[in-house]
Order: sequence, then structure tokens, then C-alpha cells
Amino acid sequence: MVANDYTHKEFISNYIAQRLQDYDHIFVGANLPVPRTGALLAHFTHAPNMKVSIGLVRANLLNERELEPHKFSTDYRMQRWAEAITVHDNVFEKIRDTITVFFIGGIQVDKFGNTNLIGIGKDYKHLDFRGPGTLGTLSCSYYCDRYYIFVESHSRRLFVDKCDFISVFGHGEGGDHRQRLGLARYNAGPECVITPLCIMDFEPETKRARLKSVHPWSSVDEVVENTGFKLIIPEQVPVTEGPTNEALETIRSRIDLEGLLQ
Repeated sequence: MVANDYTHKEFISNYIAQRLQDYDHIFVGANLPVPRTGALLAHFTHAPNMKVSIGLVRANLLNERELEPHKFSTDYRMQRWAEAITVHDNVFEKIRDTITVFFIGGIQVDKFGNTNLIGIGKDYKHLDFRGPGTLGTLSCSYYCDRYYIFVESHSRRLFVDKCDFISVFGHGEGGDHRQRLGLARYNAGPECVITPLCIMDFEPETKRARLKSVHPWSSVDEVVENTGFKLIIPEQVPVTEGPTNEALETIRSRIDLEGLLQ
């Protein structure tokens, strides 16, 4: 039965969990509580053979009743679960050809799923705002089987018609741009964009962002008002499915003991 007392972050964690499959190998940052919870929820509910890499530690957590709080890849508490620990300099060599799912963010996301973690402004040497940089997003999003864009806000400042800079190439200028550049060797670009208001996917021919579903607390009009490019809007836009009571119990009693998703 679908629950009715979830928080927005628990709701989105559940959506992420439902996208993940048994035997997936998930790579997620240690300090990203929503994607991390989604990965662990999938592992505890329907994907017992899934490998979960949190930061630099790969773990099998299925038999852990409660997970101690952890935020960073160097947190000693993570080591007790480890099947493997990767030296930071070798992390991208280790995940090549093994990682199946990755999550990326951005300070800008455009209508073709390109993302920007570099900075805001027209002159790279004099940016109005400097982002954290590409970090590992470029390598991980290229080598994985599929990746998801995950953002924690939804505004016209974030969702722009064209990114000032591109840190991860989504669909470029649309159409077959990704294929023409030889970037489709491992995956076909971002699966979808997960936001606090909705889910967006990409129209198969043009590769333009399309509204896939709206969350129960949002609406089509609210999404359109807060998106800085013209979305493709289907005639019927469903409501994103929420978590079950059992999923919420798993999140609250085994994963999110600090209440980070409340």
C-alpha cells in the first residue's frame, strides 16, 4: 500500500530505488543522502545481489540491520562493511567496465541534458560563480551503463536553455549529436532528470527534455513556471508513484537513522 506520510526526500529516494536492478553496481557519493538512500533501499528490498560503492568503499550491506551514520568516504565506520576499498588515484580505473549506474548533479542543466559543474558566466577566467568542477562525473557518466541527473532544487536559474559550460555532455545540441561524437559507446545519455518537483526524460528523436511525471505536491504549471526552457509536455502527465509503507519502514529503521531525509 502506498504511504501518505513520507517526506519529499524519502519520496525521491524511493523513486531512485525503483530504477535500480539486481546485479547493478551503483557508485554514489558518501555525502549524497538521497541517492545513497535510494541505492541502499533497492539493495535491502529487491536487489540483494547489487554492489553498492559509497565513496571509495564497495560493500554488501544486506545482513546489516541498522547502518551507522556516515558522511565521508574516509569515515572509519564505513570500513567494517567493506568488500573492497579503492585508492582514490585508482578509483576511475577500477570502475571502468564495472559500474552500471551513476548519479550526477549540476549548477546548470539544459534542455538537452547537458550539465554544468564548472561555473556561471561567459568568461572562464572571470566567472560570476565558480562551481566545484567536474570531479569524477565526466568519467563515471561515460563508462556506466546508465546515469541519472539528480538535483536538489528546481528553478529557472538551474534549468537553463543552454549551459554556460558543459561538464558532462548529455545530448549536446540534440538529435544524434551524441552518436556522431562517438559518445554512445557505453550508454545513450542521461536516463532522466530527478528534481524536487518532477521527473523529466528525453524525447527519443529530438532528445529534448520532456515532462515524464509530476510529484504529488507539484503540478505541470509549477514545473513550467520554474523551468528556464520550453519543456515537451505530453497530453497526459501522470503523478510519480510514491513509496509503500514497507519502503518507508526500511528507510527509517535501517538506513536514515540520523533523519537526514526528514
